Amino acid sequence: MTPFLIAIVVFVAAFLQSLSGFGFAVIIMPLITLMVGLQTAAPLVATIALTVYTINVIRFRHAINRDEVLRLAAASAFGVPVGIWVLANVNETVVKAVLGLLLVTFALYGLLRPTANWALSRQWVYPTGFVAGCLGGAYNTPGPPAIVYGSLRQWPRDEFRAAMQTLFLVNAMLVVTSHFLTHNLTVEVLSLYLYAVPALALGILLAARMDSKVDRRRFRTLVNVMVLLLGALLLLGVG
Repeated sequence: MTPFLIAIVVFVAAFLQSLSGFGFAVIIMPLITLMVGLQTAAPLVATIALTVYTINVIRFRHAINRDEVLRLAAASAFGVPVGIWVLANVNETVVKAVLGLLLVTFALYGLLRPTANWALSRQWVYPTGFVAGCLGGAYNTPGPPAIVYGSLRQWPRDEFRAAMQTLFLVNAMLVVTSHFLTHNLTVEVLSLYLYAVPALALGILLAARMDSKVDRRRFRTLVNVMVLLLGALLLLGVG
């Protein structure tokens, strides 16, 4: 029953990601964590996310800002091992609570959408990348700090999406490698991944068909509300 439920979650997350442009990891990570526990969810979500981000980088490769992406990725590389260490050494209840707080904060930011009349200095790229790497290594959610940074840098839409997906891809590669070296890619993880791949492909294909028919602004609001609820469940200790 668990593999079937995971396949449903992956399908929904891939569908929402492809329509809204963000949110795959922050949607899928808490739900799968509630089903199989953090120690299995972290490497499983990392392998699934790696597949998603590879596809998206191919789609948006024409708009990649290599200068920004290289700086973010380099800083992220230093943060991933820190996140992996947290996953292995910090109490799972604490990690779930931190992940819940992260999701609630991210969702509130997306719903309130603060606007800035100034562009953030490029010097913030390094701490942003490092924090993204830490969050990616521990929770498979490098997105929130990078998305806030890109918004405050006022990147054009295509450049924003391309930079995010490229950073996520680099981060996912580092995270999956770290899980492999620490023997977290167990037979159970790989088996569940095989169940997830068809659902992932179906979600992406269905979203591509419906893409032009959906109001993206309202759909992003819906996704943010879902992320807020998921974060609240983790903070309350549900599951």
